[in-house]
Amino acid sequence: MYTYHMEAILLTDILTDIFSGSARSDILIKGDRIARIAPAGTLRGSGEVPSGTRTVDCAGKAAVPGFVNMHTHAAMSLMRGIQEDVQFTKWIDNIWKIESRLDSDFVYWGTKAAVLEMIMTGTTTFNDQYWFSPAAHRAAVEMGIRPVISYVVLDKNNEEEARRQMDQCERMYAESLSWKDGSMFAMAFHAIYSVSEKMILWTSDFARKHSLKLHIHLSETSGEVKDCREAHGGLTPVEYLDRLGVLDENVIAAHSLWLTDNDIDILGRRRVNCVHNINSNAKLASGYRFLYNELRDAGANVCIGTDGCASSNNLDMLEAMKTSALFQKAWRMDSAAMPLDELLSAATGNGAKALGMDTGRIEEGALADILIVDTRNTFFLSPGSFLANFVYSAHSDCIDSVICGGRFVMEHREVAGREEILEGARKVLKQITV
Repeated sequence: MYTYHMEAILLTDILTDIFSGSARSDILIKGDRIARIAPAGTLRGSGEVPSGTRTVDCAGKAAVPGFVNMHTHAAMSLMRGIQEDVQFTKWIDNIWKIESRLDSDFVYWGTKAAVLEMIMTGTTTFNDQYWFSPAAHRAAVEMGIRPVISYVVLDKNNEEEARRQMDQCERMYAESLSWKDGSMFAMAFHAIYSVSEKMILWTSDFARKHSLKLHIHLSETSGEVKDCREAHGGLTPVEYLDRLGVLDENVIAAHSLWLTDNDIDILGRRRVNCVHNINSNAKLASGYRFLYNELRDAGANVCIGTDGCASSNNLDMLEAMKTSALFQKAWRMDSAAMPLDELLSAATGNGAKALGMDTGRIEEGALADILIVDTRNTFFLSPGSFLANFVYSAHSDCIDSVICGGRFVMEHREVAGREEILEGARKVLKQITV
């Protein structure tokens, strides 16, 4: 296990006004929280900084909230490129065949590799939906970032499998009550086409009973909507789940792509958290007209995720932000669509809100999840705002260091245990040789 010593940290002379690019500050971190933010040069020697505090000179650097990746299948980091240039239905059938050969060791090392990538691209919290949940949880917390680990129900209308999954879920939930690492346990069902109505209701009821988040795939493809209408008297997937009483503010609905006006009204009224996964949706030709403006205006909480690497091929939230904004501007023919402030919120604070976590913002009292971005490169050589240059010009390798919960998990692009993780991941790849 990798251990990260928690100490008081003082970040000096760091850009905090990332919109106008004018204000530089000192940030004092105590424990896992941001204790104080003050004008640059005012905290050191002020008496507010405890003795033994580590001081980090951040001249030429900027502070950005850690990204909250709201939809991942982390262990699929070891499945990049194995199903390319195929349509969604063929893709998912082949993926399920491959996944039938996996074990907890694969998920452990696959999640380790994913978390290594997420740290290096600025994610400090991720909302995962995959198998062998205990292995995924262990991998993430050992790396020092904050996972939301779902138990995923996928019974395919098999009653014996449904009973087995109910028992497993009960045990996993009981185990999660002992977690003391900032991570969170959640419920999930895969989708309406892969889970029986009985299990959809059981999963939803279990989540409500225990005050858990419910992470689902919803209206990802036009085929899913067509099939649902045929099976459920003309109801869309959103209408069907609403009729079952599933939808509320604790539901995290990945994709939410093929929506009617009534769907949008329901998702807004129920305050559902809708996760946009543009790279995956575009690459699998599932669609690209995500109804961001409409969902936002209706009252839904819109977040951003990468999806798994078997479809999106990476876990880079900065890339997902840029692509999300570009597609919105393009298909709407509106260059003002998805402006920078809303884009940043979708990748940080909105995800924190969906999860009920005190992160996604750099403010006194918030969890100290901070990206330290090095601006001493060509991408920031302009009078444009820092945020514009960060999203549209730079790449994630300008993220110099990452603090999660008051601890450095990356410093100067170095992550502890990197070579061991890569070696462990290579050893389990034989399970999915195709």
